[in-house]
Amino acid sequence: MRFTKGNHAFIVATHTDKAHIHNHVIFNSTNLDCDRKFRDSWFIALALQKLSDLVCLEHGLSVIKPRKPGEREKRTPYPKKESIRARICEDIDAVLAREPADFEEFLRMLKEQDYEIKRGKNISLKGNAQKKFIRLNSLGEGYTKDDIEERILGKEEPERESDNSKKRWSRPKRDFDLLIDIQEKMKQGKGGGYTRWATVYNIKQMAQTLLFLQEKDIRSYDVLAEKASVHTARFNELSQNIKDAEKRLSEIAVLKTHIINYAKTRDVYVAYRKSGYSKKFFEAHREEITLHKAAKEAFSGLTGQKIPKVKELNAEYAQVLAKKKAAYAEYRQAKKDMQDYVTAKHNIDAFLRAQENEQMHREEQKRRKQKDAR
Repeated sequence: MRFTKGNHAFIVATHTDKAHIHNHVIFNSTNLDCDRKFRDSWFIALALQKLSDLVCLEHGLSVIKPRKPGEREKRTPYPKKESIRARICEDIDAVLAREPADFEEFLRMLKEQDYEIKRGKNISLKGNAQKKFIRLNSLGEGYTKDDIEERILGKEEPERESDNSKKRWSRPKRDFDLLIDIQEKMKQGKGGGYTRWATVYNIKQMAQTLLFLQEKDIRSYDVLAEKASVHTARFNELSQNIKDAEKRLSEIAVLKTHIINYAKTRDVYVAYRKSGYSKKFFEAHREEITLHKAAKEAFSGLTGQKIPKVKELNAEYAQVLAKKKAAYAEYRQAKKDMQDYVTAKHNIDAFLRAQENEQMHREEQKRRKQKDAR
């Protein structure tokens, strides 16, 4: 009333549902006569604070002493909400704790926990509480496809950061990268600023490329081309070996499941056959009969082969898994070596092309000058 001098309608709302009981005063900016409006100005909050302190003193109430922002008590702490990404990481850790045999079995275990799997260039997950798929490589270090495969193979589990810090995935930094085709970028509409930046960038990358060649003691283009070809072939070989091993491990797991199902449902299927393939019997034992038929269909694909025993499949599974682990131990280093040599060769090719184009341009200018002189 003192502040508005009784000229504005107002409402006082008291919060009694909080730990600190307090009031909110809301007043209409238009006065009661509807011919003037309240004008806000600088330091109006300070004037209100002094008026509030005066009213409290008049009624024997406490007054809050002014303090610097750094000395003020923090607001009531609330429990932090667990992020979806943190929950996914915890579920991945829980699945890995069950020691899956390979990455495919890891994905099957995630499906059992009601996760949808989307395959492609990057594997993505979607849980019940998610609206969109989240890629594995966006969960941070230790949760990319390569990192998970390493953890399955028994390597050390990554250290998790605290919930207070946000962890973002970052692409591994390479010693050098591909040169930029400046002329092509200018055709796409890039301006002079980009051209200057790309020129400096190319100089730095070329310097790093030459340092790489010096470290590897490569003194001729033919040696570089040969090493790039050899490392590319080795990487492709290891990749194919890992893919073949994963495919075979999956086939063994499926075949073992069919053998076990066949043994469990054989008596039911014999009774079904003796009943003259009764529809009533089929409806009563639909699941067992369906599993038995699926197993028989899978065995029919083993043309000319004897159905293996579960013990034999377990031995083969362990053998193939050991080969996959051996191949994967070399895979990441082979991938890095291949990328380094291929990138170095690409940069040298681009540099030689630029030199050749510049030489051709100079010769063309020289011919034009000679023609004009005549």
